[in-house]
Amino acid sequence: MNEHINSSVALNKSVTGQSTTILQDIKSLVKFIVLIANVLPVIAGFWLAIHFTNTSLTEHWGTFLLTMGGSGLIIAGALILNNWYDVDIDKVMKRTQQRPTVTGNFSLRAVLIAGIVISLIGFILLLFTSLAAVIYGLIGWITYVFPYTMWSKRKYTWNTIIGSVSGAVTPLIGWAAIDSSFHIIPFALFLLLFIWQMPHTYSIAIKKNDEYTAAKVAMLPAVRGFKVTKIHMVIYIALLIPLPFMMSALGSVFVTIASVLNICWLILAIKGFNAKDNYKWANWNFLYSVNYMTILFVLMIVVTLPFFNN
Repeated sequence: MNEHINSSVALNKSVTGQSTTILQDIKSLVKFIVLIANVLPVIAGFWLAIHFTNTSLTEHWGTFLLTMGGSGLIIAGALILNNWYDVDIDKVMKRTQQRPTVTGNFSLRAVLIAGIVISLIGFILLLFTSLAAVIYGLIGWITYVFPYTMWSKRKYTWNTIIGSVSGAVTPLIGWAAIDSSFHIIPFALFLLLFIWQMPHTYSIAIKKNDEYTAAKVAMLPAVRGFKVTKIHMVIYIALLIPLPFMMSALGSVFVTIASVLNICWLILAIKGFNAKDNYKWANWNFLYSVNYMTILFVLMIVVTLPFFNN
């Protein structure tokens, strides 16, 4: 009897807009916003490689599509596998309780298979660009799925450092699809993303400290407290200050704007020691970090456009 009732409910949902729910589940499964945020550095790395090799996008249009498709699927596959493995944590944390792995809209077996298959397709596509791009993609995928998701996240506060490696290789994928990554610009991009992810993630960890504590995830604020986390944030943001000068080849406009953004963020972070509301302060840091990275990567593309240099 229950089977027939459930079938009727499912049929009714499909008629009244289940497709929208499925789309939302898919977006949640691949962490759509996180996916887009990781693809943007790939685009920036690809574009900058074109700029510094004095070629054009029209010459590499096919490679561009393969790079975006391959890297996007690799990142999506890793995020799906993260959802598959973290289902027990996601059940506890309020912000993740609507993920399809928690609600049961997608079976865990289907999610596991999807994560593996999507990742493999991504690597196959990327293989048509360059071996170096595949290697960087593999480094990012392995680091995120195994040392981060399946090992350090639940045990050690420095899980954030491991997770930052996987995010930092994304511009290297884009660059390596065009040219050798033995260049100061991709190296600086790697450092920029690696360092940036630390205060960015700590901001989230402070905002969601109660949830991470309940889920027993070893985030720094949950284990060491807010004061220690704030000290770490100030140190990492200070380490961003020299990076624009490593990318001086992008021009004085980029160096100036990036430097101003770094100083403003450092001031905001230091003010945290006197913050009356840690959660509100952390939210401002989170918003600043998101806009900071978006502005920088868009700026990298703008300052290398032909009309900007004429």
